[in-house]
Formats: sequence, C-alpha cells, structure tokens
Amino acid sequence: MDAIVLLREDHKTVEKLFKRFEKTGDDDLTERRAIADEVIEELTVHAWIEEQVFYPAAREAAPDTTDHILESIEEHHAVVWMLSELKRMDPSDERFKAKMSVLMENVRHHVEEEEQEWFPDVRKAMGRNRLTELGDRLQAEKEKAPRDPLAVPSATDS
Repeated sequence: MDAIVLLREDHKTVEKLFKRFEKTGDDDLTERRAIADEVIEELTVHAWIEEQVFYPAAREAAPDTTDHILESIEEHHAVVWMLSELKRMDPSDERFKAKMSVLMENVRHHVEEEEQEWFPDVRKAMGRNRLTELGDRLQAEKEKAPRDPLAVPSATDS
C-alpha cells in the first residue's frame, strides 16, 4: 500500500474513534475508557512509524518539507505527552473529557496540515513506486512499534 494512503487510513481510523468519543454521555465512563485506550494505541503506533520511517524518507525526498516535518515531530511530542497522561487518568476524573477534547483538536490540526500542506509535495517528490515501497516498510514497522506512549522515547531526547 502507498505510504500516504496508509497514513491517511490511520488518520481516518482515529477520526472515527474521536467521533465515537464525542457521542458518549457523561455516564459512559467504561466506553470512554475503551475508546481512549484505542486512541492511545493507534496514535502511539502512528507517531512512531511516521517518525521512524516516513519523516526521514519524506525529508530526504522533499527537502522543502523539512520545516513541516520538524513542526510535526514537535506536535507528536505534545500528543504523546497527552496520551501518556490519558493512559494514567481515570475516566471519572473531571479533566478526562477535557484532555481528550484538547487531544482531538491537536490531532485534527496536525492531520489537516499533513494532508493539505505537505503530503502532496512528498507524493510528487517520491512517486508511486517509492511510496509503495515505503508503505510496506511502514506496515512492517507497525508490527513492532510501541503501543504504550510511556515507552516512546521523545524525538527531542536524542
């Protein structure tokens, strides 16, 4: 599968989870926890494969995207931090829903920037064959990617 298509599919998966969360009521704590746990895993894996495989390849193929990629890494850092807090937070905590809302706003902004502003440049620079090869690498990396945000070293730590 094409790398950009794979990443967009991840974005769609997470957006569906966000919409499910937004439909929950204040008494749906078990459902909120379950959805949050799915979001945590999906976003942890997604951020990992982007940072380990996609961003370096995109930066090499389309150097003009470097500023976008560096901003994306910092956005990931903030998201992983929020994910680690959500993982430890009880869904009955009065801040749980608010933290999820802030997470959703941040992720939606991040997705819009990626998909609208620089994925097209990467697609043009790489071409179909390279993107398909990269998609295979992303899929393979998903299998071994961390699922716990507490286990993810920050890009800013290196």
